[in-house]
Amino acid sequence: MRLQGPWMEHVGTQAVCNMLKAAGFQALFVGGCVRNGLIGVRVSDIDIATDATPDVVCDLAENAGLRAVPTGIEHGTVTVIAQGKPHEVTTFRKDVETHGRHATVAFSTDIAEDAARRDFTMNALYASPDGEVLDPTGEGLADLSSRRLRFIGRAEDRIREDYLRILRFFRFHAWYADPENGLDPDGLSACAALSAGLETLSKERIGSEIKKLLSAPNPAPAVAAMAQTGVLIHALPGADACRLPILIDIEDAHDIPADPIRRLAALGGQSPESALRLSKAEGRRLSLIAEQIGTATGPMELGYRHGADDARDILMLRAASFERRLDPAELDDVARGAVALFPITAADLMPALSGPALGAKLKELENRWIASGFTLDRTALLS
Repeated sequence: MRLQGPWMEHVGTQAVCNMLKAAGFQALFVGGCVRNGLIGVRVSDIDIATDATPDVVCDLAENAGLRAVPTGIEHGTVTVIAQGKPHEVTTFRKDVETHGRHATVAFSTDIAEDAARRDFTMNALYASPDGEVLDPTGEGLADLSSRRLRFIGRAEDRIREDYLRILRFFRFHAWYADPENGLDPDGLSACAALSAGLETLSKERIGSEIKKLLSAPNPAPAVAAMAQTGVLIHALPGADACRLPILIDIEDAHDIPADPIRRLAALGGQSPESALRLSKAEGRRLSLIAEQIGTATGPMELGYRHGADDARDILMLRAASFERRLDPAELDDVARGAVALFPITAADLMPALSGPALGAKLKELENRWIASGFTLDRTALLS
């Protein structure tokens, strides 16, 4: 099996590889770019493994006229930017000591040692710049071919190196594994046994993983497994996985793209915007959607007050809550409301009214207009 793809032929990518090879060092694509390239999924990030140490990589880049950024130099990673494209160049490493959140590593010249410290077999595949694929664990290609997600070696050992790998197990299963295979029993058992370790992680890291998981085409089986093993309650206290598969069915029925915040609202939980350390914009949107699910506000008013996208999401979550289909007519009403313009301005009521009385009258007229289905015009409202 050979790796191919236009991303490999990019002038900047070839320049980084040639920079290392010309100095007598190895340059091997590794991880996600190899995995995605082999299964025909878009490659976004390019990781390169090498036996050159970080300081040597920086010197080589400078001599080649490329920009080197020490993004994680203490862990062996240098970002080399060539032709505007970033490349994460990381020295082969081996674990010396693990702490449950990160590991103390030592640089290595052995690809087998580097592969052994990675998380999953399908992520421990390497490829030379000309496309020759290397499988140091001897299991990565077979697992990728059958779309089986498995930890390298003992799952417990890999998890204790970094408890975030518990969430990555479910996220990668949702994105890359064949649902018919189910989740690997050994990995599932280890995640359940060590799920309390998630409490040692930062909210930002957990939130980032949860959003990536919920962005998968259908994360419902993985999230259900998280709930069954107790992982979900540690990551998002109070969350309930029952509404998610119904919401995803509604999304599919109406050809609506996946959205992690909408799906997060389906899970609920105790202050998820805080538990996952969401951005202010994400937190505001999540709170709005969650607050409106249980209201009786009609589709047109939702569209008028909150815009087409948020109103649509509220209606979808209402439908999921009652396990019913979403009526296309409701979406049409949302669209109408989203473009409706209230025909009265404050100037229409002045100088007869001012201050609180003006505000109260405007609100009264707006409510009458909304109740009419936006049919009352300016003349009718003012009369």
